[in-house]
Amino acid sequence: QMKGHLDCSECTDGYQWDPQTQHCKDINECETIPEACKGEMKCFNHYGGYLCLPRSASVIPAPDPPSQPGTNLESTAREPFNPCPLGYEPQGDSCVDVNECERDEHDCQPSQQCINTPGAFTCQCPEGYRKVGTECIDIDECRYRYCQHRCVNVPGSFSCQCEPGFQLAGNNRSCIDVNECDMGAPCQQRCYNTYGTFLCRCDQGYELGPDGFACNDIDECSYSSYLCQFQCVNEPGKFSCQCPEGYQLLGTRLCQDINECETGEHQCTEGQTCVNIHGASQCVDTNRCQSPYVQVSDNRCVCPVTKPACRDLPFSIVQRYMSITSERSVPSDIFQIQATSVYPGAYNTFRIRSGDHDGDFYIRQINNISAMLVLARAVTGPQEYTLDLEMVSVNPLLSYQTSSALRLSIYVGPYAF
Repeated sequence: QMKGHLDCSECTDGYQWDPQTQHCKDINECETIPEACKGEMKCFNHYGGYLCLPRSASVIPAPDPPSQPGTNLESTAREPFNPCPLGYEPQGDSCVDVNECERDEHDCQPSQQCINTPGAFTCQCPEGYRKVGTECIDIDECRYRYCQHRCVNVPGSFSCQCEPGFQLAGNNRSCIDVNECDMGAPCQQRCYNTYGTFLCRCDQGYELGPDGFACNDIDECSYSSYLCQFQCVNEPGKFSCQCPEGYQLLGTRLCQDINECETGEHQCTEGQTCVNIHGASQCVDTNRCQSPYVQVSDNRCVCPVTKPACRDLPFSIVQRYMSITSERSVPSDIFQIQATSVYPGAYNTFRIRSGDHDGDFYIRQINNISAMLVLARAVTGPQEYTLDLEMVSVNPLLSYQTSSALRLSIYVGPYAF
């Protein structure tokens, strides 16, 4: 055994002897120890040991320690005696603090900031990192719920992101609703902003398409046949009603006959009278008396008893005109006959003398001086009837019989209105 021999090949735990450099070298336990860190933890090698940290952590490595401690020992031995405490140096008769940061006599890592303290110094990590031993470990700010919606952690910092339909507020943490309607939302007609999204709506007369943006015209005419009395016309966003020629719109859906005789839209001459009918007008001769009748006043013809041909004919004929609509419900009272002159003791009877070839009408007597013409069957226009309605007066006391007729021209319009 040799006295005074120093065996330098023995190293402390966590280090091993390196024969090439003749120094103790740190063991990388992350490579030598199988599954050094369990679960979701990540292994980081450290001087004389190792760290198990979250996978999101990032480590700023420290520079290698001085390689020749012997040299430092020699230089330390040559330094003059310092009567002051560690971290201080004599200045005159007193001891003053040594600023290790200014003299670069510190072991802070390049990423760390050296801060001088009385008799010593500290190494401060950058913002967003925390110190574990001599290492700076990234702080996972997302664990602390700094962000309202989504948080993305990056080394030394973090950023907040918002869900679709929101944008980051001025504090870079909160999320505020985006008004898509003010930012060109693809609504064709109306846009309504809602929390986080928007809705498209359409004007009246349109319906929203399957894409949720386009507005398609509604064909109101296809929904119901009762919207218009005659014809429905679809238009963009609405509909309108039309009437046939000779009629005008009453309100928005009904059709009303135009009285061409009042509006002057007829072609009647001076010797003719204009008669308004449904959908049109008729021009009739003012004097329609046929021989042996003679005209005695407007629309009234008389057959003089002095003429032999008048013996079997009504004494007088009065002309009247009327118009009815098609498809009237039956039976329907359409014209009342009223005697204008009544002889005392006379009995009056009423009948249809001519013109009702198909039995579409009949007479219902009301009393001795009046009767009602009744439409017995539904008729469809346009067509025209000329009925001679006769009133026969019988006076049994005087053995006297006479008759008068009303020649009624009935025009059936082409429509049920």
